[in-house]
Amino acid sequence: MADQPPVVIVGAGIAGLVAALALARRGKAVTIVERAVHLEEVGAGIQLSPNAARVLVDLKLGDALRPVAFAPAAIRIRDARSNADIVRLPLDDIPARYGAPYWVVHRGDLQAALLSAVADNARIKLHLGGYIEATRDDKDAVVADILFGESRVSIAAEALVGADGVWSKMRTLALGGGPAVYSGRIAWRAVVPIEAAETVAIEDLTRGTSLWLGSKIHLVTYPIRGGRLLNLIAAVDGDWLEPRYDVPGEPAEITAAFANWPDPVRRLVEIPENWRKWALCRAPNGPWTKGRTALIGDAAHAMLPFVAQGGAMAIEDAAVLSRHLTDTSRPVPRRLAAYEAERRPRALKVADAAARNGRIYHLSGFSADSRNAVMRLLGPDRMLARMDWIWGWRDRD
Repeated sequence: MADQPPVVIVGAGIAGLVAALALARRGKAVTIVERAVHLEEVGAGIQLSPNAARVLVDLKLGDALRPVAFAPAAIRIRDARSNADIVRLPLDDIPARYGAPYWVVHRGDLQAALLSAVADNARIKLHLGGYIEATRDDKDAVVADILFGESRVSIAAEALVGADGVWSKMRTLALGGGPAVYSGRIAWRAVVPIEAAETVAIEDLTRGTSLWLGSKIHLVTYPIRGGRLLNLIAAVDGDWLEPRYDVPGEPAEITAAFANWPDPVRRLVEIPENWRKWALCRAPNGPWTKGRTALIGDAAHAMLPFVAQGGAMAIEDAAVLSRHLTDTSRPVPRRLAAYEAERRPRALKVADAAARNGRIYHLSGFSADSRNAVMRLLGPDRMLARMDWIWGWRDRD
């Protein structure tokens, strides 16, 4: 066992870091290779529903996350035309119902907690500035050729895990998969101090999650940083004309998209001085595993964020992959194939639900009225029950 090569993970985002911790917890040596020279805060907020929060708590990350997480009191789904509630979904009993909390956090805070845990774990080595150039199978390992500046290093791995996101190099290089596909939706993201948000007269804005449904556009808000900041995400239908998939956004462009919305919401969207916009893309439907190589997270199944499960699915992947990869009763390729067989149906079902929500959220006219009527008829209990199959997930251990 002392000569067993490590599991090599490409990518030090949420998927890669959680996978490293989950594997190390089960006794595996792990090497993480990250292309970035410096790890910086990216994105803004992320929702950790109970299915994801449970995995993180089991990895002993609860104490690090509780001070910076926020537990929303409710999800208020609102009509963008009137600013009135369609339905309010109380979240007070989430921990009792699912055995885990519902948290919203800043991605930077989650990343910091994960990196601290990685740094404290002797089984994990993290290398920055490494660009994967090629992979090849050896007799009892898979070999990754990695460039660090002008130096090329070959690392033999028991298994190679691609956790390098929606634009995954591992997907195209090692598995022959295609590039990500633009969805026709753009996500605008910003954060504002909670005190600034409180100047806008919107009920429960700083106590929970709000979702406004409008024609070809919707808006989501929730507190992060333990309630000190408000996270804003606007999803807009449109063409992507930028040279990169993640660029600074012009505030006047996004505020113009809300010109016909109720005054309080317009004033809220006018508060941020800095916006970023992302091209929302989906991963192509290709293989996730080949021999000793596997994809997890967005590299495998990047999805639209309209059930707030992109990060959660990556966290679930990490837990399931670690369980299969430490099952020594089978050869490594069969372990990875079993991981894919277990995860693919669920991840694709969630991705389909997200795409369906995107269509429903952006309805207009009579179709929007019908949607609202159905939501009101279902009511809070049945609306929340529709999330049981996602939020109630538990790993098989």
